Amino acid sequence: MQSLYVEGNSVMHRLSPRLKLLSLTIFGVVLFISGNLVLLSITVLLTAVLYRMVGLPFADGLRRLRPVFLTIAVVALFNLIFNPWQEALVPLLRLTALMLLAATVTATTSITEFIDEVTALARPLERTGWVQADDIGLALGLVLRFVPEIVGRYQAIREAHKARGLKVRPTTLLAPLIILTLKDADNIAAAIDARGIRRHVS
Repeated sequence: MQSLYVEGNSVMHRLSPRLKLLSLTIFGVVLFISGNLVLLSITVLLTAVLYRMVGLPFADGLRRLRPVFLTIAVVALFNLIFNPWQEALVPLLRLTALMLLAATVTATTSITEFIDEVTALARPLERTGWVQADDIGLALGLVLRFVPEIVGRYQAIREAHKARGLKVRPTTLLAPLIILTLKDADNIAAAIDARGIRRHVS
């Protein structure tokens, strides 16, 4: 599995997963309330410092952020086309600060901690009879487990096409990717049923 967690002993590593998730939520809300450029700029600097404290080499840290930052840059470019630069800069700073803090939380919280925390937070919902907290935790775990693998498999199929001199097309890539993913899903479902993980007591 391609885990985004980074071993370390920084301040963020020592905080509880619940506090980090709640702080990220509140931080996101506050960011979108404020439109002050100076305050948003300071926020970006502070979150950048937090991200550097994770312990990743500078190049690796930038590599992790590149896909998200490119998306943010495209959004900022469209804003710049239709709005004054001051207004276009606000969403750029907001999204950059949010990205940096989210990346910090992800890098300092293991997948097991994420799953345990989400399961605990969902436990009160069991009283409604609509959901099972363990199922929510299991679903989150499966998503975190297999999304990186699906991306990696897509890249592997793409490279295989190039190596064989075949033209890379979405239609030729998606078919084998879907087949392999569904095959894995069947195997996982069988393993879950065999272990009785989802057998809830009536």
